[in-house]
Amino acid sequence: MQDQKEAVGVDVVLDVGERQRTSADASGRNARVLVAFTAVTNLTDGVTKVALPLLASSLTRSPALVSGVLFTMTLPWLLVSLHIGVLVDRADRRRLLWTANALRVAAVGVLMAAVASDAIGLPLLFACAAVLGVAEVIALTSASALVPDAVAPEGRERVNAVMTGVETVANEFVGPFVGGMLVAVGASLALGVSAGGYLAATALLPLLVGRFRVVRADGGPKVSVNRQIGEGVSFLWRHRLLRTLSLSVTVLVTCWAAWFALMPLVATRVWALSPTGYGALVGALGVGGLVGTLVVGLVNRLLGRRWAMFANIFAAASMVTVPAVTANVWATGAAAFLGGLGSTLWVVNARTIGQTLVPPDMMGRFSAASRLFGWGPLPLGSAAAGALAQAVGYRVAFGAFAVAALTVVVPFLRNLTPEALADVEARMPSR
Repeated sequence: MQDQKEAVGVDVVLDVGERQRTSADASGRNARVLVAFTAVTNLTDGVTKVALPLLASSLTRSPALVSGVLFTMTLPWLLVSLHIGVLVDRADRRRLLWTANALRVAAVGVLMAAVASDAIGLPLLFACAAVLGVAEVIALTSASALVPDAVAPEGRERVNAVMTGVETVANEFVGPFVGGMLVAVGASLALGVSAGGYLAATALLPLLVGRFRVVRADGGPKVSVNRQIGEGVSFLWRHRLLRTLSLSVTVLVTCWAAWFALMPLVATRVWALSPTGYGALVGALGVGGLVGTLVVGLVNRLLGRRWAMFANIFAAASMVTVPAVTANVWATGAAAFLGGLGSTLWVVNARTIGQTLVPPDMMGRFSAASRLFGWGPLPLGSAAAGALAQAVGYRVAFGAFAVAALTVVVPFLRNLTPEALADVEARMPSR
């Protein structure tokens, strides 16, 4: 542990023995709480994900402005994620989750009041979307850093798989489907359900057992925020495997950004789907994610992590290729299913690799730096998709992102070698 401290320049002291004993004693309970928290939060996120773009599409017919909702919600990943990563390594990670949900409740409450009083407009919608985006950065960065503290090492891959599956099903299947039905009844109802969901998730956090804050050495040297940010980025960049994963996600996530930015308007205005129909289309992603959760262990055993993750490159490309060449809703849903399946295979393995290679006192900053590469492109991708669709049509926009996804193939195969992944396996605790 001292070597790790010297390597990354962190002024903290961790009671490793206590951390491991706490994880072993409370791992099962913490795993159940984390799964429940993930389910409730992502179910609520799924409702919000559908409600806000559909609310925007009722205010304007501009693809650029509708895609601006996703742009605004994801821009904080580009602007503040690294600073929040330092905060996560300095503060109590459970309290940060409370803070994030409080911000979510406040933002959704403002929108609900505006809709009820017929005072809703695009500026207010964008402002609340920005607050929700900051809250998401805090929540996801804190949760990623909290898992190694809460769950014993030998149980993390299984917990990662379950949490990823629950996250995908709730966020991309059940939540959007319910959100579409709620918006069909009334936007105020959908927003009210979102506020209640975030409150319910917050009530689960006191059930976690353990300490979720890095303990600092008394009298240790002060380290500036900028230096700690540099340590996190440098750690990721120096590690070839982690760097390749992050840069690959940078490209692949733009396909998701384009899909979510353009599909609300395309589905409801061009293909004439109802809000419920659009929710079901988004839900195909969740079905794929659920299947991915069930088969990820089997796929890893049969093909290995390398080929399981490689499949996601073509799955992500298919999501944007199909709507570029056809308006068939069933084909688009099938491609979305493959996208959800591939994403789950990737996320479960990438999280397990990161939690194996990254020291505990670096988790917040590493997670923030990694998500900067993985989530930072979302606002850029959504903005580019909206601009392209406005200029040359949605089919060309989707096609451009499909080509971009395939550029990942060669770097992935050159850097995620069998030898590199064998080294990761060797570092994992025996099951």
